[in-house]
Amino acid sequence: MENPLTYTLFTPAVVTSPKVCRDFVRSTLETLGHGALADTAALCTSELVTNVHQHVRGEVHLRTTIERGGVRVAVYDGSRSVPARCSGGVDAEGGRGLVLVEALAHGFGVTKVRDGKGVWFWLAAEAP
Repeated sequence: MENPLTYTLFTPAVVTSPKVCRDFVRSTLETLGHGALADTAALCTSELVTNVHQHVRGEVHLRTTIERGGVRVAVYDGSRSVPARCSGGVDAEGGRGLVLVEALAHGFGVTKVRDGKGVWFWLAAEAP
């Protein structure tokens, strides 16, 4: 693939947003021949969008980019605060989303933008 293909979704950060976003990512990847990455991408997307719903509010801007060698998914929101990993104990009911994304993705990071930030992950495509 010479030029990246980017698919974008805007949604309010409400309780249904994680499902809407993970379904969008899953169907995009399956349609474009990256079904092997769809479940992992959907799970990671759900974790990042849930963080926006729980901690930021406002709007979610989801960008899924199919690039040479893999897929990059970024979740943008209107907060400039960088998300922190959970420091809770084993009995904590939440806060493990970023740890999970880091464990599953081949790359993970935060990019500051003019009006907020984007939290992204990269999944490498399997060799043909």
